[in-house]
This record gives sequence, C-alpha cells and structure tokens, in this order.
Amino acid sequence: MSLSDRATSSEKAGQELVIWKVLLDLWDQETNPSGIVSLGVAENRLMHDTLSKHIHDNLTLSNHAFTYGDGASGSNHIKKAMSSFLNKHLKPITPIAPAHISITNGCSSVIEHLSWAFANPGEAFLLGQPYYGTFIEDLTARTGAKVVPVPFHGVDPLTENAVAKYEEALKEAEAKGTKVAGLVLCNPHNPLGRCYSRDAIVGLLKLCEKYQIHFISDEIYALSVWDNTVDTDIALEPFTSCLSIDTAGIIDPSRVHVIWGMSKDFGANGIRVGALISQANPSLHAALIPVNLYSSASSISDHVTANILEDDAWVEDYITENRRRLAQQYRTVTLWAKENNITYRPGVNAAFFLWVDLGSVYKSLHPNAETGDLNKTIATALLKHKIFLASGTAFGSEEPGWFRIVFSHPEDYLQEGLKRVLTALAQL
Repeated sequence: MSLSDRATSSEKAGQELVIWKVLLDLWDQETNPSGIVSLGVAENRLMHDTLSKHIHDNLTLSNHAFTYGDGASGSNHIKKAMSSFLNKHLKPITPIAPAHISITNGCSSVIEHLSWAFANPGEAFLLGQPYYGTFIEDLTARTGAKVVPVPFHGVDPLTENAVAKYEEALKEAEAKGTKVAGLVLCNPHNPLGRCYSRDAIVGLLKLCEKYQIHFISDEIYALSVWDNTVDTDIALEPFTSCLSIDTAGIIDPSRVHVIWGMSKDFGANGIRVGALISQANPSLHAALIPVNLYSSASSISDHVTANILEDDAWVEDYITENRRRLAQQYRTVTLWAKENNITYRPGVNAAFFLWVDLGSVYKSLHPNAETGDLNKTIATALLKHKIFLASGTAFGSEEPGWFRIVFSHPEDYLQEGLKRVLTALAQL
C-alpha cells in the first residue's frame, strides 16, 4: 500500500531510531538478564516508589473525568493547581494565572505546537549546540520548520558571551534566505546538566527583541537542581526562570514562552503531561484550541497531576529527597569516571546527565584502530555489549566522541550499565 511522501520519509527515519528497539528489551536482573541496560534515556527512576504510592492513595475520579471535561487544553482543576505550583517554584514577576496555561500530552507536543504557531514552513529556530536531540524532530518533523544550529567554538554556551554566537548564526541564516522565527533553550540544560546564568538569559531575551523573534525556554528540569559537592572548585549557577526576570525594557512579554511538565521533575515520563506557559499572548492560546484535540492529556493524567501539585507538603518532601538522590548518583558516576580516566564536563548541578568523552578513551585503548565515524563506532560497540547511551552526534556535539550518561537510576542498574560501558570500550 502506498504512503504519502512524508509518511515514507517517516518510516525510513523510524527504522533508524534505536531507542524504541532498546525500550522493548530492557535489562532486568530477574526477568530479562540478557536485555539492554539503558543509560541513554532521560528518565528519573529514583523516586518511582514514592510517586506510585501517592498516585494510588489519591486516585478518585469523578464521572466528569469520563467526558471531554473542560476542553482539550486541560481541566480547570489542573490549570489552577499548576499555576499555584509554578508561582511558588518559578517565582515569576507576574503571577501565573490559569488562563496563561495550555496543557498537552507531554512537552514534545508543546514544542511542536509552538513551532507550528510561530514558524511558517521553511522558517527556522536557533538551537545552541549541544542540544536536546529530540528538539530537532519536535520542531521540524510535521511543521516544515527548520533548525539553525548555533556552534560556540569554545565559548561557554550558558554564559552571556554566547549571545554573540546566536546573533552570528541568525545573521548568517537570514543572509542565506532563511527567516528565523525563534530561539529555543533548555534551562537547566540537556545534556550539560547546568543552569544558564541570569545575564545570559537577559542577553538572549534582548537578542530576541532586537530581531523580533520568540524566546522559548524549556524549563522541564527546573526542580531537579541539587547541591554539587564534587566539583567544589567551580562556580555553579542557580536556576533562574525567565519568568522571574522583569521584561520591562528587555522584551515584549508576548514573545516569552515557558515549557514545563511532569516527565523529569516528577520522574513521570509516562504520565504524559506538559504545559505551555505564555502570559501575554492570548492569541497563541486561542490559536491552539483547534489543534489541542490532537495533544490532549488523558483525564486520568490530568487528575493525577493536579492531585500531586496541590499536595504542598508532599511535594516539598519529594523535591528534597529527589535532589538528595540525584546528588548521590552524580557522585557515583563522577567517581567512576575519575577512576577510569574518563574526561567529563564538570560543574553539573541539575538534571540527570554526565557529558563524557568516550572518544579519547577509545583512542587510548586502540591507538592503531581506524577512527572513521568515532561516535558510530563506539555506539555500535556499546549496543553489542547490551548498553545504550545517547550519542553526542544526535545532540549536535561540536566535538566527536562525546556521549550522555543518564545517572538517575537505582544503584544496581547504574553500576551494571557503567560496568558494561568499560567492557565495550576495552573490547571494541
């Protein structure tokens, strides 16, 4: 049976996505000992027992939940709960109201909606390297938009000095005939696990105003910021939401949009709840009403999320313990890296990642081997030894050989994965 050109292209792209094959064969010491250990997917499994108990203790649905409810952009219940929750934790200059929020079935849907709303086919979004790899598909796959990667050539991408690099990339794109519609950040950063400085955010807001483009800040790791007691000689930036910055004299607030969801801070990728927070652009929320039908969260997910966010005392305890466990696993993975002479990008104090240079390890262990596509060579060897990591190639890494290790796993799972990484590199 024939498919459309876009479906044919998607079929081909899907065959190259290793991640879905990995998820079908995950290692479990008891039930699937021959499976693949995945330290490549951004999941936080450290608090699942705590989360599960809260959900099961509070899952009482009304009959209203079996209808279309309050519409496809989220119930009144979740919008009220989320606005109160985000006001407390993002500390916005202007309080977030329920009307400022549209709910979706995950943050990828929010990003795609924003691409659809702001960019005509062929127009582009600026994306600093390295970037969260799925941003590419989210922004482009079904919208016809493009991405303009921004290289930094040694400049720290999370500092004010990086602003000039964004402007260079924008000018170069537009000189070649590509109109830029917006700039997308992930703050805290995926895959670097750090927070943007306040000066950097202000500089990028001013840049967006100068060129009349949208500023999109994915703040999905906002609460997953923790104390780093390992890299004590490095100054660490605290998390700053762009909503906590007074936009007067900086940018028209209708250009500022934030994304948040349950996937990361609450370790609940499968619940599928994301949120678009746009405080000064009612036309955006109105434009999304017809398309929200294709991205609406289920009433159960909506209800579960509202229950969690309204339980202030439980949330505070959860965040505190989650941060403690993330810090502990960071200590574990950095100790492993140091013991095995693996270079990593230090200064991490957010999210679940260690950005590691496995290419240098490969070259030291196999000095006479052909390098070729270094990341592909290493990724193939890792999978051969049943370990999956996200390759820096998919993240637009400016240097070859870098990979992202996700450390937010129970100790036995993390140790098994790290052991397999070393085996794969040695036997390449």
